[in-house]
Amino acid sequence: MLRERILIVDDDPDILDVLKLTLGQEDYEVIEAMDGASAINLIKTKSPSLVILDYKMPGLSGLEVCKIVKDDILLQYLPIIMLTGKGEVSDKVKGINAGVDDYIVKPFEPQELIARVKMILRRTERDLDANPLTHLPGNVTILNELQRWVDAALKDKTTFAVGYLDIDKFKSYNDKYGFEHGDEVIKETARIIIHNIRTFGNADDFIGHIGGDDFVFITTPDKIDQVCSKIIGEFDSGVGKFYNQEDRQRGYIFAKDRQGKEQKVPLLSISIGVVTNEAREIAHVAQIGEIGAELKGFAKQLTGSNFVKDKRK
Repeated sequence: MLRERILIVDDDPDILDVLKLTLGQEDYEVIEAMDGASAINLIKTKSPSLVILDYKMPGLSGLEVCKIVKDDILLQYLPIIMLTGKGEVSDKVKGINAGVDDYIVKPFEPQELIARVKMILRRTERDLDANPLTHLPGNVTILNELQRWVDAALKDKTTFAVGYLDIDKFKSYNDKYGFEHGDEVIKETARIIIHNIRTFGNADDFIGHIGGDDFVFITTPDKIDQVCSKIIGEFDSGVGKFYNQEDRQRGYIFAKDRQGKEQKVPLLSISIGVVTNEAREIAHVAQIGEIGAELKGFAKQLTGSNFVKDKRK
């Protein structure tokens, strides 16, 4: 069983030693940073399960680190426990407003620290329906969100557009370059979707990670064409960085098919199937999934990155 990884952040080496000793006795994997910038880097590269963060540090303060984390859709569900001085009520209020999940007052009792850490981790595991790699909402939230849009459409005659996206040739890429590189492709794809939904979509649009290389996003029909085009354009312009120079220049890799025969596999691309209720009523979430899978299948038959939009009545 994998150990929970906890990032401890404090500019006082004595506090770091106490935290490391206390958490290590509970068999947590502990990583540490002494400033806010280093903490942000470790959060993005080491994917901790929890952060214990000092409020007052030189450079980026704990409050600023918390704001950066909570403003990033890939990181916003990461739980943070803030360390504060005794009686600093105003610091607590500011931290709560920034999204802090809990507090520990220094000097702290080791038993209380462990109890709070265990409570936060249990609560996060129970409540958080998010993909562990991208931290985007997972399948339970996706289904609930789709149902919300369907219900609103049936009640108020509003329209929606749902994009089902996956990465073409991803298995062959994983087989050659390994899962760590594959994970980087998935995380970059998530960031591309987020960036373009934020830039060209609406404030209340939704993005979810179904699993593996499959994503879903919900916007409105007037935004969907531009969103899909921008996602495809950004993905295609940057995909070369995931290959070595030889494969990038050649424009394909060699991979074995299911019969074990070597074949030329094009560079990664993306396919998007778009479901809308513009031309027909959609009454059930299951309809969206079925139509989306069919449309995405059509898109995958085309060369390169494409999106196919439902126009049937």
